[in-house]
Amino acid sequence: MQKKYKLLLLSVLFDGVGMLSFVIPFVGEFSDVVWAPLSAFLMFKMFKGTEGKVGGLVSFVEEAGIFGTDFLPTFTLTWIYKYLLKKNRK
Repeated sequence: MQKKYKLLLLSVLFDGVGMLSFVIPFVGEFSDVVWAPLSAFLMFKMFKGTEGKVGGLVSFVEEAGIFGTDFLPTFTLTWIYKYLLKKNRK
């Protein structure tokens, strides 16, 4: 149970890091070049299995700014899916 909330805390933190690109004009776009693959890797490691693979891909696309989705809290949404939505479907 404690691991679950540790993942939530990390998810909120990493989503915050992703949002920093909005704070500093022009620098943010360059930081996304580094953050997009890093966030995909972190997502893959944090959420293992199918959630980690799909979440990593979504995180990469989202953080790269493709389709204007850079504002989505992907880590937190993945946590919600894994621990709240998926749990209720079983």
